[in-house]
Amino acid sequence: MKPENLNIIIADDHPLFRNALRQALSSEFKNTQWFEADSADALQALLERSDIEYDAVLLDLQMPGSHGYSTLIHLRTHFQDLPVVVISAHEDNLTISRAIHYGSSGFIPKSSSMETLAEALEAVLFGDIWLPQGVELQEINEDETNQMASKLADLTPQQYKVLQMFAEGLLNKQIAEDLEVSEATIKAHATAIFRKLGVRNRTQAVIALQQLEMEKVDI
Repeated sequence: MKPENLNIIIADDHPLFRNALRQALSSEFKNTQWFEADSADALQALLERSDIEYDAVLLDLQMPGSHGYSTLIHLRTHFQDLPVVVISAHEDNLTISRAIHYGSSGFIPKSSSMETLAEALEAVLFGDIWLPQGVELQEINEDETNQMASKLADLTPQQYKVLQMFAEGLLNKQIAEDLEVSEATIKAHATAIFRKLGVRNRTQAVIALQQLEMEKVDI
């Protein structure tokens, strides 16, 4: 029997894919409430709601505001009990291996059938790790990218949000207005971000974040 009465987030920037995924899974998971996010900011806003306890996140690695694995790393650090399943157009072993290494509870290629999607989600909800058939995970070495991932995990949610806004090219004043805080607060966040990432300025911080990027895939 499949789990019922769930709260599940679909985080993907393609509305047609979100809609198709929700419709396909709704027939398998009864009385489930589906939440949708089309960007990293929208996902964070959902997660900050105190009135809902979520059961899983279906996460696209390349939403606006995300930088490769950065959102996955952030979720695993600050929402440790929430299963995250990566759904991606990337299907190579290294991408899958890195996703699992960074804490994903499963990896579902976007080319999968809806039956496979339902099977994968059910397995994850029961506490299993789900991988595509035939995948052999690679060992992830402690290279520069992996070290940066560990440093990124040390950022608080607010520091991570500020770093994302740095990557968007926003000025301190703009960030302060968007987050409804003072410029002095943003400067304090910046100092903490630079220290935790081991960099000296905004440019270096953005470059560090971009180390977690992947090659673009159209889907």
